[in-house]
Amino acid sequence: MMTYKMNIAGLDRALPLCRVTDDLYIGAFVIFGDAELTTACATELLKRVPEYDYLITAEAKGIPLAHEMARINGDSKYFVARKAPKLYMSNIFEVDVTSITTDFKQKLYLDGADADLIKGKRILLVDDVISTGESLLALEKLITAAGGQICGKAAILAEGDAQDRPDLIYLEKLPLFNSDGSVK
Repeated sequence: MMTYKMNIAGLDRALPLCRVTDDLYIGAFVIFGDAELTTACATELLKRVPEYDYLITAEAKGIPLAHEMARINGDSKYFVARKAPKLYMSNIFEVDVTSITTDFKQKLYLDGADADLIKGKRILLVDDVISTGESLLALEKLITAAGGQICGKAAILAEGDAQDRPDLIYLEKLPLFNSDGSVK
């Protein structure tokens, strides 16, 4: 399997290259199970983000990062926009999202009780990788609908065109790849 080696928050990692189309491959960045990398990235991102009241991420790959950032920062709560409504949720907010790593349209859901806490608060959007920005846009819509104020958008990696967005805070650039593993 082809890989792309990079240094992220002071740690070396080799990302497997995964086919999206015949001429587009992406580096698979997964922090699930990598406690060392998750802690290092959370620590470095917290040095760069503005003050916030709460942070939120979309289910699922951003959850370890959001949890670790909240833990390090001493936050008592953070939010997760879910991919499916849960029985315990009420007065649900929902938005559509299309991601580069998913073949179909998805929805994100926010519990009404969480929305009540978000109203009027400074909310930091957090994700592992920002590529097309669709997941972030869905989070923005949820926060706006809940009456929150978006104070920042942070990720570990910015992929492709996301690297040029002035509104993003990120640690490293992740290029897109050709089918032979070379950088586009």
